Amino acid sequence: MSKVFVTGMGAVSSIGTNVKGNHESLRNGEAGIGKAHFFESKYTENLLFGEVKLSNEDLKTINGIEDVHDHSRTTLLGIHAFNEAIIDANLSLNELRAPRTGLISSSTVGGMCNTDELFADANLNGNPSNFVSSYENSDHTLRIVKQFGLKGYTDTINTACSSSANAIMQGARLIQSGRVDRVIVGGTDSLAKYTVNGFNSLMILSDEACQPFDENRKGLTLGEGSAYLVLEAENYCLDKKKYAEVLGFGNSNDAYHPSSTSEDARGPRLAIKRALSEASLSPEDIDYINAHGTGTENNDVTETFAFTEIFKEVPPYNSTKSYTGHTLAASGSLEAVFSILSLNSGELYPSLRCSSPLSKYPTSPIKEFSNKHEINNVLSNSFGFGGNCTSLIFSKCT
Repeated sequence: MSKVFVTGMGAVSSIGTNVKGNHESLRNGEAGIGKAHFFESKYTENLLFGEVKLSNEDLKTINGIEDVHDHSRTTLLGIHAFNEAIIDANLSLNELRAPRTGLISSSTVGGMCNTDELFADANLNGNPSNFVSSYENSDHTLRIVKQFGLKGYTDTINTACSSSANAIMQGARLIQSGRVDRVIVGGTDSLAKYTVNGFNSLMILSDEACQPFDENRKGLTLGEGSAYLVLEAENYCLDKKKYAEVLGFGNSNDAYHPSSTSEDARGPRLAIKRALSEASLSPEDIDYINAHGTGTENNDVTETFAFTEIFKEVPPYNSTKSYTGHTLAASGSLEAVFSILSLNSGELYPSLRCSSPLSKYPTSPIKEFSNKHEINNVLSNSFGFGGNCTSLIFSKCT
């Protein structure tokens, strides 16, 4: 069974338009949460968002696409991060378009970010909009395939907030089983009335920037972004730079509630344990955890409980959603990139705005930036609606 390595990364979020920009913001403790300038909603006056600092026109120019009147913002963000990842991995056209090169992407909102157009088209109000063919969840994947000429295995995953983590897991499995030689994995989501209104109806949106793991947290902050990783089998990247090995992964479903994890955290605990088992590691081998950390009342308590149940001494952990907001389907791959940045630099980034850690548990997230840690194995958690929980373990290349 082949080892699986990360050989390329691309990312765009509210804290950076590429991996380097994201890394600099993490190092400087600079969050990207604030007033939205491009997203239009009645909630933009009283809510904050992790909005990417690029307009659709900026993204069109950067992506070098001329006739993109029917490309959703979700697709434009995805193309941007995908392109950075394949350039970073130095993939040739022959490698990219080989039948044994796959693409597994993910999104929750897809083209439904064009909510007003979707409503008008669905109700046959006037002439069809430019986006009438762009609403389906897999549209961004199909457009990436078309633009870059991909010919191999393609899939689109929607398991809510664990979507791109599951894309990474599925990609690693395909390589391990010998079905593909490499696969580009990740996800993309943009801000949308569809998701903002939905989360608002659940009454879990904070009117302030989110405070993951803080006693006084009010809820989550929605963000947008995209991230992709190039995974390659060991035999196909012998002479390439390798950011990390995908050593373990675990998936579970606690089957408890459509939008909450169970009080005993059986889903998160099982996902973490399965990832450790797949990696042949013990809990003591984990040096850092990138937590799901949404800032909601339910998530932060149950995830912290899972940590205290599994780890005798909870390793350093943070929620990088305190920088970017919750990027939904993109969060798993975006936080995988952040985890790998920590792994390679020995850096730990503070979990922002956590001034009063949860009093119920004898642990708290990272408070200050540090660049002096020996990090060999990192755990990244992504827990989605419907109880779908996924944990990934990335390890330093030896």
